[in-house]
Amino acid sequence: MHSHALTAAIGWLAVVVGLVGAAAQWRRVSVEGVEGVSLATWSLFTMMGGFWIAYGLAAGSWPVVLGSLIVLPLQVAILFRLSPWRAWRTVGWSLALFAVTCLMPAVIGGWSAGVYGIGVSMSLTRGPQLVELVREVDASGVSTTSWTLGAVGSILWVAYYDGDHLWAALVATSAAGLANLTIATLAAWRHRQARRTVVRDEVFAY
Repeated sequence: MHSHALTAAIGWLAVVVGLVGAAAQWRRVSVEGVEGVSLATWSLFTMMGGFWIAYGLAAGSWPVVLGSLIVLPLQVAILFRLSPWRAWRTVGWSLALFAVTCLMPAVIGGWSAGVYGIGVSMSLTRGPQLVELVREVDASGVSTTSWTLGAVGSILWVAYYDGDHLWAALVATSAAGLANLTIATLAAWRHRQARRTVVRDEVFAY
């Protein structure tokens, strides 16, 4: 297979993985609620989705455009589940962080600067979710599958960016992928703790 065709195939596979991951998180919050899910994280996810669509158009990359475009409705749906209108300060801080780390660098230094900035923002967006997983015992709303697929998707995107020579996006996505893997590991640990608690309570009930 020609290297360009292989790169494109990896990009489209990353799109599919991203969609499945977002759907898994949506299903989790729909069935089990939003306990342990970070409003700051998902606010930034939604904002960054718009940025990636614009960047993909500028770079002439349809996988990047569609990869963000098709998951954006799910991100918005998850965000609304978190009732952002009840915590405008959190949303405001998220918007300020997005503006400082992504929009301003893009305006001043061009798309590459903006993408490097979004790498910082993508890493920081995972921070609130990490804090929630450390602080909150109940992480029922956090989908291990979604975050694991996020890590896998990041690996695929890194391969795609390498093949397409989009170095800023490669660096930004590498940092985000490591954070995704950390969150997936913590979420799995919390869910395992919850299952042990349920089993212990059932044993003592008898």
